[in-house]
Amino acid sequence: MSIHGEASVTEAHPAGALEVLAAATRLGLTSFGGPVAHLGYFRQEYVERRRWIDEQTYVDLVALCQFLPGPASSQVGIAIGVLRAGLLGGLAAWVGFTLPSALALVVFALGIRGLDLSGAGWLHGLKVAAVAVVAQAVWGMARTLCPDRERATIAVLAAVVLTAWSTAGTQVLVIVVAGFIGWRLLRESTSLAVPDVRSPVGRRLGAMALVVFFALLVCLPVGRYLAPRSWIAVFDSFYRAGALVFGGGHVVLPLLQAEVVPPGWVSNEQFLAGYGAAQAVPGPLFTFAAYLGAVMNGWAGAALALGAIFLPAFLLVVGALPFWDVLRTGVSFQAALRGINAAVVGLLLSALYHPVWTSAIHAPADFALALASFGLLSFWRTPPWLVVAFAAAGGSAIAALR
Repeated sequence: MSIHGEASVTEAHPAGALEVLAAATRLGLTSFGGPVAHLGYFRQEYVERRRWIDEQTYVDLVALCQFLPGPASSQVGIAIGVLRAGLLGGLAAWVGFTLPSALALVVFALGIRGLDLSGAGWLHGLKVAAVAVVAQAVWGMARTLCPDRERATIAVLAAVVLTAWSTAGTQVLVIVVAGFIGWRLLRESTSLAVPDVRSPVGRRLGAMALVVFFALLVCLPVGRYLAPRSWIAVFDSFYRAGALVFGGGHVVLPLLQAEVVPPGWVSNEQFLAGYGAAQAVPGPLFTFAAYLGAVMNGWAGAALALGAIFLPAFLLVVGALPFWDVLRTGVSFQAALRGINAAVVGLLLSALYHPVWTSAIHAPADFALALASFGLLSFWRTPPWLVVAFAAAGGSAIAALR
């Protein structure tokens, strides 16, 4: 299946799942920097390098996943996997992107507790690499999605609002308002030609996925009440964390702490040690759940917690994709998407400043390393994993010279 320019999408086939798994595993091993940086890595791999989807479809997917609760970057990856190779492709995309960091955190939980990575120079270099990745994503997406004064204004205003009030609720509100502005002011007389992206998931299956999502949200607390000391209680805690958090990434941490520390499943010291380790691994921060599960009950606990926290993301993506493809081809929805896509650029621009820039750029040497990394990505077309290695080495060198 290929999506490029105006090429149509053929039927998804299971053999493509191996291709998706290989690409996603590569990203899972090299995607440092949090959910915003992950979107930059995804764009580099899936849009620019492999050309599985075009820029417009990619940003439409990002906008869709911003509306959904859960880990937005993982949901974008799952959606691309589904479009590429059906449900097996979505599962492969999730496994490849998630497993490397999950395994690393389980190993840490079982064998190397207490390791302090907060002062590691190479870890700081990885944060600097995230600056370059996000900056390149903002630059590339702004040229495509904000070609006129109106959309550029929406992007700038969105960045201003999100920088002043950076909460998950504000993000959702900004996207909704931008969609309304686009619907009212960015209409065109005819529908734009968009690539033919037919979801391999039918509407009936999509509706069933949404029913399962809400049914679990309602039934799991009941099961937990009836059997408070069973695995159902653990599954419920992690499922709700994945189902009810908007913004993903670091936003889920206080929710998880409230679920696992007060009952005594994990001590506060163990929780903080795992959080420190989670900063040093690539992939989604939601894999922190694997660490917590491993602390509670070894490998079985890790598998239960990891599956529970990501299950809502999978159900929501499968449920939304069949209806998303129909909506995005309508004139009114396309107008709304113009505003939403501009707001997504503003969201990335705001995130480039905080937390990406503020957590990484503390001295002129950091800025120089970020500029060099950006140049390698944008002008020399260096593979992202090489840029990550370069930035890690540069961070270690900077730390040694201080």
